[in-house]
Amino acid sequence: MSSTNRTVVVTGIGATTPLGGDVASTWEGLIAGRSGVGPLEQDWAAEMPVRIAAQIAVEPGKIIPRPQARRLDRSAQFALIATQEAWKDAGFTAKAGEDGSVDPDRLGAVIASGIGGVTTLLDQYDVLRDKGVRRVSPHTVPMLMPNGPSANVGLYVNARAGVHTPVSACASGAEAIGYGIEMIRTGRADVVVAGGTEAAIHPLPIAAFGNMMAMSKNNDDPQGASRPFDVDRNGFVLGEGAGVVVLESQEHARARGAAIYAEAVGQGISADGHDIVQPEPEGNGIAHALQNLLQNTDVRPSEIVHANAHATSTPAGDIAELKALRKVFGDETDHIAVASTKSMTGHLLGGAGGIESVATILALKNRLAPPTINITTLDPEAGVADIIRDKPRPLPQGPITAINDSFGFGGHNVVLAFRLDG
Repeated sequence: MSSTNRTVVVTGIGATTPLGGDVASTWEGLIAGRSGVGPLEQDWAAEMPVRIAAQIAVEPGKIIPRPQARRLDRSAQFALIATQEAWKDAGFTAKAGEDGSVDPDRLGAVIASGIGGVTTLLDQYDVLRDKGVRRVSPHTVPMLMPNGPSANVGLYVNARAGVHTPVSACASGAEAIGYGIEMIRTGRADVVVAGGTEAAIHPLPIAAFGNMMAMSKNNDDPQGASRPFDVDRNGFVLGEGAGVVVLESQEHARARGAAIYAEAVGQGISADGHDIVQPEPEGNGIAHALQNLLQNTDVRPSEIVHANAHATSTPAGDIAELKALRKVFGDETDHIAVASTKSMTGHLLGGAGGIESVATILALKNRLAPPTINITTLDPEAGVADIIRDKPRPLPQGPITAINDSFGFGGHNVVLAFRLDG
């Protein structure tokens, strides 16, 4: 089936995050304004400049059998757990091809990671150095591959239309969902499992991020450390976990009687062309992605009521994003309720777009947008932006649209749009 204008919908969602081991507990935490950040209690953390992180709420070993877990990097474990929930939530009871609900040749998987199997790579190097060649796991290469999570998700659901792994730093998860939308829209697949995962809470990434002054060093106040848009924000807090959605052509979903969360309208993509780390300060690259979204979809600015902002709690990035929103939407920015759920989950890097897309979809479904916590004094440069603070915000009745922004090192920009009709 070949087409370029098929309607794509979301029929399943799954997550494992610092707030909870599934979607329901994560959503409860977001609406309650609960922080998932805490102290790092591992022995290696004592000498680190950064001793806080948003660690997973439910360890994957409690869900995945030990023999299977030993063959999976932590990032793949998270992805598989989120996929299992999303697949079941979408109404599928078995692998594709086993129950007749979806043709495996029409099923795709797109799971992204910004860093991939970094814990496997570094841990197995330690084994090599300390215990010798023979003690290195024979599963090391499949575990450390950046496409490992996507490959394992593809095997779990029996996806044969294509299994892909976009790697675009902190925009990776959103780019994966955008890629999945295009797979369905262009006729390559009828169903795609898409999202992002990350597991990088390890001494080396933390030391590196800390030394480049990207992370908050508010070690004495972990739960208050991630403070997007606050005048005293001083860096992001590293998180871990995964968020996955099941995308489906509207025709296929209706034919099997699936419940639909929202329409996955489309994406806007751009690159800053500015710096490997710093965002373009005026938000021009982000604005280009927003404009690309409007040009390539039927989204009207007036229907956008909520933005799940990328806002990581860095001095430069948060304001550049608000500048971009004003640049594109002008006065209509006043009607977009903006929130950064990273204030609660921390920054999941390549997993951020997956988790935050789940939050955006649930905000539409429940007509309730989660807040940004830890804003004591709003940065004056935030201007007139309508930032949701401390308490969730009811969203209007009728057809509404929400966007999810994701930006990454290297200047990668991705904006996703989801719509609820009626």
